[in-house]
Amino acid sequence: MDSGGSGLRVALGAVGSDAPLATAACAEPVRTGPRGIDAAHLLEQLLPTATELLARQGGGGRIVAAAIGAAGMATLGDQLRSELPAALADALGVRRLALAADAVTAYAGAVGQRPGAVVAGGTGLIALGTDLTRWRRADGWGHLLGDSGGGAWIGRAGLDAAMRAHDGRRGGSPALLARLEAVFGPAPELPGLLYPRTDRPAVLASFAPEVAACAAHDPVAEGILRDAAGHIAAAAAAVCPKAGADDEEYEVALTGGLFRMGDPLLVPLREELARQAPQARAVPGSGDPLIGSLRIAQALATGGLLLPHHPTLLCIPLSGPDQRPDGGVTEQGS
Repeated sequence: MDSGGSGLRVALGAVGSDAPLATAACAEPVRTGPRGIDAAHLLEQLLPTATELLARQGGGGRIVAAAIGAAGMATLGDQLRSELPAALADALGVRRLALAADAVTAYAGAVGQRPGAVVAGGTGLIALGTDLTRWRRADGWGHLLGDSGGGAWIGRAGLDAAMRAHDGRRGGSPALLARLEAVFGPAPELPGLLYPRTDRPAVLASFAPEVAACAAHDPVAEGILRDAAGHIAAAAAAVCPKAGADDEEYEVALTGGLFRMGDPLLVPLREELARQAPQARAVPGSGDPLIGSLRIAQALATGGLLLPHHPTLLCIPLSGPDQRPDGGVTEQGS
């Protein structure tokens, strides 16, 4: 399962097969309340969906392992970690369970179970890496405290340059000012449009493609993307496994809508990665967080989970008699 801001997705797979047998989507995002992510609301959507997916396969199968990936799991997942193991065991007979942050499922979907790193870029930005002994995280702190180089960061920098041009201040971009006015209307009205919004990061990020479109002919826009590339490379360098004695290269998978900007961002990013993380090799992500969840569940089912456990990033609760605390399975349960 993959739970995020746009809703909840569920995939059913077979042990030993990398492709999902069936998938389903629930359009309503899982609620977040005073205790974090609402476990009851998640189960309200997940249980009937899982039952339906089993029925599509003839109803004769059973779920031997599950992986739940959720945005906010690391900081808002206490209720999920305390309630889901027993609930899924009672309702679906699940005895092997992984509860993962969406950055971990994005890693599993993009890199698999190899050492490396993933940079997930959209409105925000987070980097996660592992040498298979522990996780390293960089950024993902939101648009006020970080997410440097992400969509909201690029959009805000572009709007700043546009407002500078409106004022006649140094560092302004007439090209970006023209795009601001085309998208939002008169520049002096922008604060009134932006500040009352509860979705300010998304509104800021919506201007990032305008910055990319101007980069080919506007040095200010080009500089914003180059600065963004530097921040992204710094996050990747902070989490990428250190090169060993043989200078082994590691993959850095780039996932998320941010990288659909193409060459205006990717060209300076490759240059920055070569400078800041010479042991890294940038590759496009090969799978999404839902596929990552499925891969983690399949690894649990066979006792082959190599990704390191973590109390909040990748929790493997002791949910049944055939699962050890380290996430493996006993000989009897394998």
